[in-house]
Amino acid sequence: MDLFSTDTLLAIVRDLRTPALGLAARFFSSIVVDESEEIHFDVENKPRRISPFVSPLVAGKVVKGRGFATTTFKPAYIKDKRIFTPNRALKRVMGETIGGGDYTPQQRMEILLAQDLQDQLEMLERRLEWMAAKVLYDGKVTISGDDYPEVVVDFGRDSSLTKALASGVYWSVETVDPLDDLDDWSNASLLRSGVALTDFIMTADVWKVFRKKPSVKEYLDRTRGDSTLRPDAIQREGLVFMGNVAGFNIWVYSGWSVDPKTGNEAANLPAGTVLGVAGDNVEGVRHFGAILDHDSLQAEPYFPKSWLEQDPSIRYLLLQSAPLLVPYRVNATFRAKVMA
Repeated sequence: MDLFSTDTLLAIVRDLRTPALGLAARFFSSIVVDESEEIHFDVENKPRRISPFVSPLVAGKVVKGRGFATTTFKPAYIKDKRIFTPNRALKRVMGETIGGGDYTPQQRMEILLAQDLQDQLEMLERRLEWMAAKVLYDGKVTISGDDYPEVVVDFGRDSSLTKALASGVYWSVETVDPLDDLDDWSNASLLRSGVALTDFIMTADVWKVFRKKPSVKEYLDRTRGDSTLRPDAIQREGLVFMGNVAGFNIWVYSGWSVDPKTGNEAANLPAGTVLGVAGDNVEGVRHFGAILDHDSLQAEPYFPKSWLEQDPSIRYLLLQSAPLLVPYRVNATFRAKVMA
């Protein structure tokens, strides 16, 4: 068996454990793979129209059909390339006995292949998670990269669905009841999208304040018990369900990523943030454009390949993808800054 054949690499990628996506998995659960390099998505215009009154003795009134807008976007490529040199298989791999000897060079190469593919896939998934956070936070995402001009993909969220509370009504103020805000924000989404917010995602600092509010503790105690008040969940990375409060699903989110350009690590969501999402009604989709590669014979969310250079003897491992996360009902999302 050729360890680096396309069929083998695809099988290995599909079998590898993928990291938990959190926001991307919860709110962008559908996957669409496009046959063209461009991604196309339609957004329907559906105002709250009512039927017109006319006399029964006159002709019926012509009512225009609903329209929709089609957006086309050519996504940036993800091309993660790794180098396999022969001497990598001659060195001890992680976990092997000091001095080596547990594995043959061929076995080490198999281990290294699985490790590199796992790392490539995790980096891709973290990019999707970063994109999900930006889309939910801003209602848009900025795409930029090497030889790719900076492009802002703006999904057109209504400006009223982005809030910044004044310091006098921060959730950290003792007299402020955050449940009033949740109700108001959910109704604002209902007005503009036709669906109410069902899920609220908080950064860890916000959750620490939110859980101490008397009204919150009352509802959590009544519906879920004291277990949801434990602080241990905020010590985990990703999206953690904390319980239900007054009909709303409450989540805590902690996620970080390293900027490829600067090498600096930053939180995917800034402190003091609350996101609101109408659950599955946001109709979030993970779109993937076609892979422009002669060896890619079918549409794939990601495509691994490998080839050998003879002199010097070097093998390359490449993972390619062309993703874009799209909230088809963008006004079913909301963002607020509730603390300094």
